[in-house]
Amino acid sequence: MKNVMDRRGMLRNGLLSLGGMALAPHLVNGASMNKPFKLDSKNRLYYSELNREYFLENYDEVKAFAKLNANENPYGPPTSAQKAIIESVTGGNRYAWKELYTLVDKIAKKENVTAKHLMMGPGSSDLLEKVAIVLFMNGGNIVSADPTYMSLIRVAESVGAKWKAVPCKGDWAHDLSAMENAIDSETKLVYICNPNNPTGAMTPAKELMDFCSRVSEKVPIFIDEAYMELAYGPQAVSMVSLLNEKKNVIVARTFSKIMGMAGLRIGYIAALPEFIDKISVVTRGGMGISLTSVHAAIAAMDDSGFQDMTKTKNDEVKTYLVSELAKMGYDPIPSYTNFMIFPISMPGKEFLGKMQDQGVGVRAFKIMDKDWCRVSLGTMDEIKLFVSALKGIS
Repeated sequence: MKNVMDRRGMLRNGLLSLGGMALAPHLVNGASMNKPFKLDSKNRLYYSELNREYFLENYDEVKAFAKLNANENPYGPPTSAQKAIIESVTGGNRYAWKELYTLVDKIAKKENVTAKHLMMGPGSSDLLEKVAIVLFMNGGNIVSADPTYMSLIRVAESVGAKWKAVPCKGDWAHDLSAMENAIDSETKLVYICNPNNPTGAMTPAKELMDFCSRVSEKVPIFIDEAYMELAYGPQAVSMVSLLNEKKNVIVARTFSKIMGMAGLRIGYIAALPEFIDKISVVTRGGMGISLTSVHAAIAAMDDSGFQDMTKTKNDEVKTYLVSELAKMGYDPIPSYTNFMIFPISMPGKEFLGKMQDQGVGVRAFKIMDKDWCRVSLGTMDEIKLFVSALKGIS
């Protein structure tokens, strides 16, 4: 028990910021002397030997004419959600449990699971981190792709886990065979971000379904599907149906992307009821969600028109950007998300500075010994500003 309490004390003292801050260097606004994440010898954020991220100490979002660095939905929140917030704000003196139950029931119906399969949270990242805390407070290891979204992994490491990173395949899909081979007696979780961030790539649905169905008999599989609802094509298949086969999978979804509610902070995981119970022993789901956000989420779920519009416009912007990048000689990774990543010919930090000088905020990485730009798919006007800026520095 003392070990558990010690770890909880460490978390209370700020180590949880490791996951979130390492993923959002643009938010530190120059506080480079007190970063709670690891830097390499070239002052880049260190994620792994294969993946580093550049950042600017003097980053200032106020100057950005096109904020394309955080994979936000530029069209939201939907009008329906805004109206629901306004109408519900007078109830802000009350806890939102009754309304949350209504939302959970709607999600359960959508995902074809029971309410007992669900846990709500203020964004899916919050739930990734809760799972990491509960599963790894007594050690163990986590297997995932590299590169990938680091929130769950960084928090797992901060409470005692070892990370077993498996490089992505040549087409940037997860190397499922190598990931399975990496599992050992100390593995407590396999983490799969699909579509993956920061690459935007998708792992083939049939291969992933087979992997999750089979391997979840040995170890829980966490599938982070934050971008799944933006994806087109036969590979855009959720793994949530495996819960009806009683497979030990955890599927994360968020209202931040297709619903356009990143700042309103709401998401959920779907898992076996016994897994939800295990997490609930340590931390409650839904407690951090405001009444207004719950009402907004209920309205957004019913607003299929907004969701369809977001998906259509996102695809139009993506098609335009792919065409323009090809004209300039760039070769992006095919994206199933609302962002795109492609190799660049100048050092990432220099690239960030030049883009910022033109009022465009993006991200830059060093992956597999190449410098890369990751740009979020904003509105068509914003992406045209990005293209113009890119032409100006190429």
